[in-house]
Amino acid sequence: MTSAALSALLGHWRKHPGQALALILGLAMATALWSGVQAINSEARASYDRAANVMGQNQIARLASHDGQPIALADFVTLRRAGYLVSPVIEGRIGNGPSAFRVVGIDPLTAPLEALPTPITDGRIAFGDLATSDGLLLMSPETATRVTTEGLPQIREIDEIANGIAITDIATAAELLGQENPSYLLVRSDQPQGLPPITDQSLLRYLEPELTSDISRLTDSFHLNLTAFGLLAFVVGLFIVHATIGLAFEQRRATFRTLRAIGLPLNRLVALLAGEMILVALLAGGMGIIIGYLIAAALLPSVAGSLRGLYGAQVSGELAFDPVWALSAMAIALLGAGFASAQALNRVRLMPILAPAQPRAWAMASARAQTIQTGLALVLFGLSAGLAIFGSSLITGFACLAALLIGAALALPVVGGAVLSGLGHLARSAMAQWALADTRQQLPGLSLALMALLLALAANIGVSTMVGSFRATFTGWLDQRLAAELYVNARNETEAALVLGFLEDHADAVLPYASADTRLGGLPAEIYGYSNNDIYRDNWPFLDALPNAWESVESGEAVLINEQLARRQGFSLGDELRLSAGWSLPISGIYSDYGNPSGQAIIGLDSFKARYPDVPILRFAVRVEGDSATALAAALSEATGLPPENAINQVEVKQLSLRIFEQTFLVTGALNVLTLGVAGFAMLTSMLTLTSMRLMQLAPVWALGQTRATLAWFELARIIGLAFFTFVLALPTGLGLAWILLSIVNVEAFGWKLPMLVFPMEWLRLLGLAVLAALISAAWPALRLSRTPPNSLLKLFTNER
Repeated sequence: MTSAALSALLGHWRKHPGQALALILGLAMATALWSGVQAINSEARASYDRAANVMGQNQIARLASHDGQPIALADFVTLRRAGYLVSPVIEGRIGNGPSAFRVVGIDPLTAPLEALPTPITDGRIAFGDLATSDGLLLMSPETATRVTTEGLPQIREIDEIANGIAITDIATAAELLGQENPSYLLVRSDQPQGLPPITDQSLLRYLEPELTSDISRLTDSFHLNLTAFGLLAFVVGLFIVHATIGLAFEQRRATFRTLRAIGLPLNRLVALLAGEMILVALLAGGMGIIIGYLIAAALLPSVAGSLRGLYGAQVSGELAFDPVWALSAMAIALLGAGFASAQALNRVRLMPILAPAQPRAWAMASARAQTIQTGLALVLFGLSAGLAIFGSSLITGFACLAALLIGAALALPVVGGAVLSGLGHLARSAMAQWALADTRQQLPGLSLALMALLLALAANIGVSTMVGSFRATFTGWLDQRLAAELYVNARNETEAALVLGFLEDHADAVLPYASADTRLGGLPAEIYGYSNNDIYRDNWPFLDALPNAWESVESGEAVLINEQLARRQGFSLGDELRLSAGWSLPISGIYSDYGNPSGQAIIGLDSFKARYPDVPILRFAVRVEGDSATALAAALSEATGLPPENAINQVEVKQLSLRIFEQTFLVTGALNVLTLGVAGFAMLTSMLTLTSMRLMQLAPVWALGQTRATLAWFELARIIGLAFFTFVLALPTGLGLAWILLSIVNVEAFGWKLPMLVFPMEWLRLLGLAVLAALISAAWPALRLSRTPPNSLLKLFTNER
């Protein structure tokens, strides 16, 4: 009995291979988009971990200065003489642009074992190799291919080294970086017994071992955004699976009735159907993992560029296969298939033995489900509103977003049914009344595909509104921040003196500025020293400021901070900001700083020089006549030997910033397109299945005199109308999504709030895409209907139904 029942159930898929293909491809695409995003996130986090483990920073405590500057060599000597096991490290950056990399110099004789690179601990590289007369740099193959080797010691490629980092001995690092003092000290965990705590013997800042790296913390929001889009794509793909399974179960009503009538137990029938879904999930999951890997491999270089441009995070552009995300993808494919088939399986389990043979009984079950669906949609809308008002974290922001999207999707069939009912009362002709009534009858069968389209359109509207608002605001902000015509970056103090001497004779004004890395509020930050000038007073983009803010900064009596620092620490004007031990200043202004995930503070240049005497002044903002900036840059390069790329005019800086901006949202745009494509596929599969089922309703209309071509055109008009209606509902949903992204998610993730702008032309483009997707999905079914032989329609009148 079991084998015969299984053969009967599987016979449906042999009879409808297109439906089987839609089911497998739907689940495979859903799994592929999810697994692709997880693969990207996994590779990025692996890169962060490799970078964090370069000096064992997540395993070894450190001593560092309070202002982020190198520590005095005397501090190291004092601690060593007192018996403390500490090891110096010199760290710094070499080069600019794509060829830049970070040098980490260690002392192999005193460094803790866990701080040494794997090739040394496993014996592939001897201790003495790092301390040869010519030096040795250990790099990843990817880093070695893009650095400029001129002036560098010998390079040896090591796979275990993080991308963008070179490890060498401390003497070589000191020579390459021109830095004598250690950047920080590593503190071994096994200190000699009897010594007092090292924190009592040193004024340096003691840093506990970190469980997560600074970069990992900064990029969490980026990866959470990717995960959210991957989950959205997965949900949209599940609509295909849910719709296909539901229609397949409805088509097999008679098979279920027959199997039950000849003695197949209900539990065994449900078990066979569940086993069928498990087999489909395993097959589709395997396909999804392969496709997801290919998608991730294609998108990873763009993600790496985005992370490098936004956060300075060095992420490998090559994808490594990780069984963890592959197994998680297979698990979510099984869970998705189970979720998509749960409702249909439950209907089979609860209906009396002959009820599945009655279409009305099945429809009544659907009606009951729709009532529950309506109530759930209202609850989700209320939850979304509550989270928007009272939520205050990144997780609640995404929960608010999810509640809005799912609530809108669940409300679509209810609102659609009400609209069609109202239009039916207004229709005058019999054909129009029939078309509206028929559309309303078919709405449950198409609702899942329309839900998928609504989610895809809402996501596109929301994200395009967010990106457009960001682009417009970012462009205007760049005009304010980059008010000088030329920006010059000298390579050393000697060159800086030559540059300054030349510019003083050829420019209208030369404004030196400098920066130092520090920690504010426990997180990485930068402190800048600026000269007071009209260019800043007239153009600087303040969100809030006290009168004469720049004058008080120049006099050393106040500090300016960016929006990110103000939001994270809850600062407002007049509050005291602790810049280092024993040094605090009141806040006189808060300025916008879009695109920067870190905190930032600005003090007067004189105060900066007094506090950071070891930081050279190498950067200059130059005021000249706008048309002469390019000529001045060329003359400066010729006169001083400054590389041309170190003198950049305002236009080039803006172009570079906008290129980084566009690359940042490249992956998001790709996921939006893929999601819209999955939604179009959902509509196609639903239309193909429903067309064969609807011939019984279309045959009488054809018999009354309507041609097959007319009926086909009605089918096209019907699906275009439904797509337009879906877009109308998607528009407010997408705008609500954009508001949540800009006002809640973006603030919690990045620390800045953007004004929300609208772009009607983008809406028209998406409307055109929605109509095009509807036309493509309906074209083949409509063509099949127009070519249906008359005898096939006539045979329907002999059917017992």
